[in-house]
Parts: sequence; C-alpha cells; structure tokens
Amino acid sequence: MCLLLGASGVGKTLLVKRLEKLSSPDGTGDLGEPPPTRPTVGTNLTDIMAQRKITIRELGGCMGPIWSSYYGNCHSLLFMMDASNPTQLSVSCVQLLGLLSAEQLAEASVLILFNKTDLPCYMTMEEIKSLIRLPDIVACAKQNIAMAEISAWKGTGLAGVLRWLQDTHRTSS
Repeated sequence: MCLLLGASGVGKTLLVKRLEKLSSPDGTGDLGEPPPTRPTVGTNLTDIMAQRKITIRELGGCMGPIWSSYYGNCHSLLFMMDASNPTQLSVSCVQLLGLLSAEQLAEASVLILFNKTDLPCYMTMEEIKSLIRLPDIVACAKQNIAMAEISAWKGTGLAGVLRWLQDTHRTSS
C-alpha cells in the first residue's frame, strides 16, 4: 500500500490518474491531455502496474485530521506540496512533520513531490527546502526520504515517480 497525502488542491488526483495512464499496458507512454478531476472527498484506491501491482490510497486533503487512521499497512508514502502556492507551505510543512513523526510510518519510504512546476510562479525545490528548513527535517527523520519536482498537469517527472514506486515496492510482500 502506498499512501498519497497532501493539502487540498495540490494535484493528488491528477497525479494518480497520470500514473495509472503511464503504467497502463498499452506501453505508448503518451499521457495526452490532462483528464478532468474533482476534489477528493474521502479516499480513492487505485491499482497501478509497476512491475507488480501497487495500490495507491489517495486521501483528500480535508481528511488531514484522520490521516493517521490509514497509516497501517503503509509501505510507502507520496507527500505532495504545491510549489506554486507559498502561502500553503507552512500547512504542508506541519502535515509533513506529523507524518514523519508517526510511529506507524517509521518504516515507510517517503517521496516528497513538489508539484505544479509548470506554473510561472512556482518555487524551486531549493527555495522550498530553504524556506521550510527541509534538510533539517530530513536529517531528523527515521524514514528514507527522496524528493522530486513534478508537473502532474504536463507529466514532467512522472516517469521518475513511477520508477521510485517500482524500486520501493520491489522487495515488499
């Protein structure tokens, strides 16, 4: 099980739809136009094929207060931030700190995704790292943490996310 978490409106649903298309057996790798999405109310379960079946459980951003109810059986965690919304960064940072300090997630591999890099006002990963002191957060975390800049809208960086999922779930049961 892979949990996909992040604040409301960061692009989680679009990411899942794009990963599903990218991993589909047709093998074209052409994402085409972004599909329409709606804000997730509750949870979505999506199976993607990345050498093996990986189930991604996307939780709506409004469910933040009860995210911990879903930590059991979590092998990996995708945590998404909106790189174009600096006012939301403090909320995302608090959410991330809560996730990294959760005992049930101590063994989970974590990929922090900086989404919406296609927008002209996006902050680079380096700017975000500096602003929220991400190197300090990572240094204190028990988890293995990776980071990536992506655009779920344009598909930029999604092949790397798929590779990370494959590598992370290669040895899982």
